[in-house]
Amino acid sequence: MAKPNFAKDQLRSLVERVERLEEEKTALTGDIREVYAEAKGHGFDTKIVRQVVRLRKLDSTEREERDALLDLYMSALGMVN
Repeated sequence: MAKPNFAKDQLRSLVERVERLEEEKTALTGDIREVYAEAKGHGFDTKIVRQVVRLRKLDSTEREERDALLDLYMSALGMVN
């Protein structure tokens, strides 16, 4: 009989943890939005700031491969002089 109660308590604990994390994620999303608004208020282009943030997540090899492919594709489309 103890096993069904254990599973029930374990499930409740897991669900509550996910709920707390979702609340934290919502709060963090709001904080991030505020930082981008602050950047915009200082005259920065937030699209470019977002792109820089994404690029900083990549290691240098991944970034170089991405840049090389971008150059290749742009060249193929006649977008590079």
